Amino acid sequence: MGVFAKHGFHQVAEKVKLGKFIIQRLNASSDVEELSMPERMRMSFEELGPTFVKLGQLLATRPDLVPDEYVTEFEKLHDRVQPLSFETIETVLREEFGNSLYQKFESIEQEPLGSASIAQVHRARLSTGENVVIKVQRPGIIQTINDDLNVLYLLAELLVTYIPETRTYNPVGIVDEYFRTLELETNFVVEANNIRRFQENFADDENVKIPKVYLDLTTERVLIMEALPGVPLSQEASLQQPGIDPEEVIRRGLKAYLKMVFEDGLFHGDLHAGNFFVLPENRIGLIDFGVVGRLNTRTQASIANMLLALSREDYERLAYEYVDLAPFTDRVNIDIFAKDLRELIAPYFGLTLKNVNLGKVLMRSSGIAARHHIQVPTDLMLFFKSIVSIEGMGRKIHKDFDFLQYSLEFAGDLAKTHFGPERILNDMSQMARESKTFLNALPRQLNFFLRKVNSPDHAFKLNVTEIKDLKRSVESSSNLLFLGVIIAALIMSASFVYVHDTVSHIAGMPTISFIGYIIAGFLGMFAFLNYIRKP
Repeated sequence: MGVFAKHGFHQVAEKVKLGKFIIQRLNASSDVEELSMPERMRMSFEELGPTFVKLGQLLATRPDLVPDEYVTEFEKLHDRVQPLSFETIETVLREEFGNSLYQKFESIEQEPLGSASIAQVHRARLSTGENVVIKVQRPGIIQTINDDLNVLYLLAELLVTYIPETRTYNPVGIVDEYFRTLELETNFVVEANNIRRFQENFADDENVKIPKVYLDLTTERVLIMEALPGVPLSQEASLQQPGIDPEEVIRRGLKAYLKMVFEDGLFHGDLHAGNFFVLPENRIGLIDFGVVGRLNTRTQASIANMLLALSREDYERLAYEYVDLAPFTDRVNIDIFAKDLRELIAPYFGLTLKNVNLGKVLMRSSGIAARHHIQVPTDLMLFFKSIVSIEGMGRKIHKDFDFLQYSLEFAGDLAKTHFGPERILNDMSQMARESKTFLNALPRQLNFFLRKVNSPDHAFKLNVTEIKDLKRSVESSSNLLFLGVIIAALIMSASFVYVHDTVSHIAGMPTISFIGYIIAGFLGMFAFLNYIRKP
């Protein structure tokens, strides 16, 4: 609360009933108040540390959840952490391997290859002679993340409770998604299994190298994998190696990426230049599989249709693909949604990668979808984010490279695969199996339905929208009708007595008649008031 107050959010803290935790001297200064709210939010996240920085990085990829100005600021967030001493890393390794550490490893380089908020990476050599890379989790990071997540859940629930306008952005849902992401990213056994699956998918492609993972040496806190002999694309020397053709490198990289998306349904979710290695003979290598996206056949086909719709400026088709992928909602107007997509994308049509970032345009289109009450699937957003990284690498090699055109060529090959004889035969086989299952179950289900209908205790249930209002109206009408019958009976009875002479009179009429008319008048007045007051 002190950090947020220092950056000008003390009023928010007071709204969510946490103002008592603010230290007065940390209130926002005049300098801070001159900055925009997104800038101050980004500065708060930076000061609060790794968990909040990674949350900001996640939000930077979700323009469907947060406004564009916040996305722009959160894109500036980077992990800036000091490397841990080798003694600290060695302590973690001894906790995992015990006294057998240097029986398994011949040597471990003390200087880290890289250091991030969750893990630190060192080169090493196994006792069997293989050169490997050791990814070691920072000690105490899980506890830090769990503590911060508890705080985030509390803040999200308070925002929803006390600041209703934040409900549109679903703060609790954002923290839920962040929790799931971190849970997988901090378990290195999961990452090792991802690497194994990518190895299997590219086993027949000699141009793509996925590092071997040593599952017998990998734990939740330590990941051991093969050291690649190439140079990451993030280094200028990567494309200056002898015999390297930059055009061929990016072509093979894009082919591998599109194979992941359209064929395998399992793609690298963080494929930036630091995770893309250039190997001898124009081969490529990929590392860091902590974040991956999974696409089913339906989503793969929808992505291909989206790219095709973009190339043809078919915004209605693009709108329908969003609707088909999202959970059902009857709140979307396709015509208006397609019009908004056209206004966003049409100005960029025909421009190359030099002029426009397709990934960012698609991410912005997801923000439009969210405003039309369409819930964009997380894996589709991860795909859009990965396109941003792919285009960044493409721009590094060829400023005018047209990602959309290249991907359409691959999507065309996918269509041939999907509609080829073998695929059609497989689909028909699956349809036959599902039909057989349905036909086998049909007599049993039909028998059950007939027994249920013929049961003496069976009754159909009708669920009508606003049934309570209907019930209230029927009851009110019945009461009025009942009162009307009573009033009519009283008037008729009083009139019948009125024509017969009786001993007792009031106001010149028989007493019984007088009382009957009075009661009928009272009930009539009551019925009238009840009628004009009913909703």
